[in-house]
Amino acid sequence: MRTFFTSDTHFGDHRVLNLYPRPFANVTEMDVGLIARWNAVVGRDDEVWHLGDFARTPAIAAAVLLQLAGRKHLVLGNNDPGSQPRGWQSVSPYAQIERDGVTLVPCHYPFRSCNGQHRRSWDLHGHMELLLRQADVGVDVGDYTPVSLPTLMSKGRKRRAVPA
Repeated sequence: MRTFFTSDTHFGDHRVLNLYPRPFANVTEMDVGLIARWNAVVGRDDEVWHLGDFARTPAIAAAVLLQLAGRKHLVLGNNDPGSQPRGWQSVSPYAQIERDGVTLVPCHYPFRSCNGQHRRSWDLHGHMELLLRQADVGVDVGDYTPVSLPTLMSKGRKRRAVPA
């Protein structure tokens, strides 16, 4: 089992195409492309932590969840509806987990400091600038694909383009 992280897919949300320079002509193309890229790297038994802003509505979320590989966890973002469809292994405002001997603190927003950050823990998030041992796992900086923990830890991550 591998563990992946992503955020800010915004399935079914046309507004994101106006905010970020995504390589999709419309929402349908975006949704199909994001699903294909997800399933190209995530296996049935893999674990995926989605760090918020998954889909525009619960109905869209339910339809998309059925098409995505892996065991999925949702860390709520500011654009996630209050009620979430079945299909998530867990739904929470943030988490603290350990994978591969590393403590991870996934949340939609970056923390200025997180539990154990000075003892090698990582704050994983979807929004804003990067600080010490933080990684933006948003699809906009990850080739629109979930990213594995070894990749996060071995490569520097570029910052998301901020809309003007």
